[in-house]
Amino acid sequence: MTRASLGWLGIARLGLVQTALGSIVVLTTSTMNRVMVVELALPALLPGLLVALHYAVQILRPRLGYCSDVGGRRTPWIVGGMAILALGGIGAAVATSWMAASPIAGIALATLAFACIGIGVGATGTSLLVLLAERVDDRRRAAAASLVWVMMIAGFVITATTAGHFLDPFSPTRLIVVTSVAAGAAFVLTVLAVRNIESRGAAADGRRRQPEPTAHPAFREALAQVWAEPQARRFAIFVFISMLAYSGQDLILEPFAGAVFGLTPGESTKLAGVQHAGVLAGMIVVALAGSAAGNARAASMRVWTMGGCILSAAALASLATAAFVAPDWPLRGSVFVLGLANGAFAIAAIASMMRLVGAGRASREGVRMGLWGAAQAIAFGLGGVVGTAAVDLARQLTGSPSIAYASVFAGEALLFVIAAGLAARVYRSSTPPASMRFATTGDGLAGGLDRA
Repeated sequence: MTRASLGWLGIARLGLVQTALGSIVVLTTSTMNRVMVVELALPALLPGLLVALHYAVQILRPRLGYCSDVGGRRTPWIVGGMAILALGGIGAAVATSWMAASPIAGIALATLAFACIGIGVGATGTSLLVLLAERVDDRRRAAAASLVWVMMIAGFVITATTAGHFLDPFSPTRLIVVTSVAAGAAFVLTVLAVRNIESRGAAADGRRRQPEPTAHPAFREALAQVWAEPQARRFAIFVFISMLAYSGQDLILEPFAGAVFGLTPGESTKLAGVQHAGVLAGMIVVALAGSAAGNARAASMRVWTMGGCILSAAALASLATAAFVAPDWPLRGSVFVLGLANGAFAIAAIASMMRLVGAGRASREGVRMGLWGAAQAIAFGLGGVVGTAAVDLARQLTGSPSIAYASVFAGEALLFVIAAGLAARVYRSSTPPASMRFATTGDGLAGGLDRA
């Protein structure tokens, strides 16, 4: 069955879901993290473990994707996931406030709340990506992936700025109220964003997709079938290794700048801004390149995915070298290139994920996307822990901060090289089946707006 392709306005509507998702996540992983450590004087390990928990429970993504496959529709899982995420965010705010009076009870509630946050992110994110893959045609996927992720970053920025204004002067009650308002707004925005977006596509075909219970085996069998597909399995391993390398430097870059280059906290924070600017630039470059690639779209995404991994490896190798020649090294340049390469490979990989999700057994798109999402979440959860632990271990063994950071950066560079090799194998046969080729009419931005 063919489906009407979403235009730019429709893609932007789905991007609002990512904006809503980001607005809740930033409060729980940043604001509440700071409150626990600074205002409540609790160990920094506590929020670290809670954030790791929200990644760990996303191992349920394949199951959540399977449920949307069986149901035949994605929007109920997007809305339901956002409801769980919103309740988890509010619960986390209540738990953080409760920790001041009763730490044990507060931590118990926070554990439940962060588990809900992980489940909500998994349900919403998995079904959203599958819906984008089903409804965005090939020539727009790189640009769509960039737009959706930029809108999620916008959610981070808008919420952090607005919430920061209303949280002062700080009080536990203010934290609960501000989080509740943000979570409620995020849920309403999600409902409005996805309203009728699937039914319009079905109406354009003249019929609505109906679930076929007999076509769906038990979840374990469905997961085993997807894992048995060489391309899906290789892509999952690629996602895990590349995202492990991607997230491994998150928590060590600023300490590296301070310990080895002598940068002040303000200067190292600005350095993080340089990296994020590079990530945004890389996303935009790939979006433009993917839109202009014409019939070479798949080859283009292969080049950008592999090239982004190789350039990331080179940037990390330059940081390893910088550790031995500091401060006589253009640190800002290396960090910008790292961000540029990370942004390029990440968006190319996401665009490829959207393209490859239908390249296999039919009616397994949710399971397939869930498998890849779980690989990414587990890698992100492990990345920060592995990176920081490796630095501590190397520092104890060598007694030299320079050698410690250089060895970890070199290890991450090697992971990116391995990821590039895996990407090459994934793309050898990546033509999606006919069931994932979508009918489109018109071209360009104007045509897209007409069909949104």
